[in-house]
Amino acid sequence: MSRKLRMGMIGGGRGAFIGGVHRFAAGIDGQIELVCGALHVDPEIAVLSGQDLHLNPERIYKTYHEMFEKESKLPSDQRMDFVSIVTPNHVHFEPAKLALENGFHVVCEKPLSFSLHEAQQLQKLVEKTGLTFALTHTYTGYPMVKQAREMCQSGAFGKIRKVVVEYPQGWLSTPVEQTGNQQASWRTDPKRSGKAGSVGDIGTHAENLAETITGLKITELSADVTTFVENRLLDDDANVLLRFNNGAKGVLHCSQISAGEENALNIRIYGEKGGLQWHQHDPNTMFVKWLDKPMEVYRTGQGYMGKAAAAHTRTPAGHPEGYLEAFANIYQNFTKVVQARLEGTSADPVYQDFPTVEEGVRGMQFIDAVIASGQNNAAWTKI
Repeated sequence: MSRKLRMGMIGGGRGAFIGGVHRFAAGIDGQIELVCGALHVDPEIAVLSGQDLHLNPERIYKTYHEMFEKESKLPSDQRMDFVSIVTPNHVHFEPAKLALENGFHVVCEKPLSFSLHEAQQLQKLVEKTGLTFALTHTYTGYPMVKQAREMCQSGAFGKIRKVVVEYPQGWLSTPVEQTGNQQASWRTDPKRSGKAGSVGDIGTHAENLAETITGLKITELSADVTTFVENRLLDDDANVLLRFNNGAKGVLHCSQISAGEENALNIRIYGEKGGLQWHQHDPNTMFVKWLDKPMEVYRTGQGYMGKAAAAHTRTPAGHPEGYLEAFANIYQNFTKVVQARLEGTSADPVYQDFPTVEEGVRGMQFIDAVIASGQNNAAWTKI
C-alpha cells in the first residue's frame, strides 16, 4: 500500500498507561500514523494530551462523539481509517459501536465491553458491517504462543487431556485504590470495570491463552472467587476448575493479591504423548516434554520454528523480544488485513491471525460464568 493507515485514539492521554503501549506497538512497523484523538474524559486534559503528541490542533477532540462526527465528514484521503479504544471497560461499547456505525475499523482493549449483552451487540454489528475488529489479547502475539498452538493443534501431543494456566499478580495486595492510584481505582470500581475485578482484568487473558493454544473451548467451570482486601468492591482472586469440549480438564488461577508476583502468566498443556510449558517471564523459551524421550527446549528465532512463529519473530535468535513486540504483532496483522481490504485483495493467511470480537464475546461469557459460579458456592456453571 502506498500510504500508512491513519489511526484515531480514544483514551490514552495524560496519566494513562496502556495508551502509550498502543502507540508504541502501532508505530513499530512504520505502517500507522496517529492523526487524531479524544484522549481524555476531561476536555482540558484531552487538549493538552493531544498537544503532547503534536497532533493537528483541529483534530484534537474534546469528546469521542465530536471525533466521530468530524472525522466522518472529512474527505476519504484525510479521515482516520480506524480507531484504537484504550479506555476503562465501561467506555468500550459506545465508542466501538459509533466507530462501526460510521464505517471505521476498530482496535479495542480487553475485556470487550462492560457486559455480555454489549459484547453480543458489537458482535452483531461487526457481522453486519463487515469491518475489521481486533481485540488486544496481547499474549497471543508472542511467537512462542503461536508455536505452542501449532504443535497442540497439529496433534503432536495427541489428544489434549490437561490444561493448567495461571496469571498471578501482587500489585493489589493492599488497598492502593484508596491512595489515588488511577489504574487501581477504575479496576476495582464496579461502575467502571463491570461485575469482575481480577477475573475480568487478567482472568480473561488466561482463558484466552488456554483456548487459543489448544483450539478447545471451555464448556463448564467451577469457580471459587474471593475478595481478600477489606472494603474492596470486586474480586481480587479466583481459582477455577475447567472442563473442555474434548473432555480435557483444566485449572485456571488468576490473582492480584499474590504478593511479590509481577505478571507471571504461564501455561502447561499435557496430551497423550507429551506436552509443553511456557512462561511469559521468559517468552522466548518453551519447554516441550515427551512421554518417551528427553525434554526439548524451543527458542524463538531458530530455524525449527513453524511458519506462524517465524512470521512473527522480529529479531535474530538470542535478541530478547517481549511484551511490546507481541503487542506490535497484533497491530501488524490488523494493519495488513485492513490494508489488503483497502486494496481490494486479501492478506496472507499467516497474518490474518489476531483476536477478534468473537474472542471478546468468549471472554465476557467466561466472566459471567465465573462470577455466577462464585456466587453459588462454586457450582458447576456452563458457558
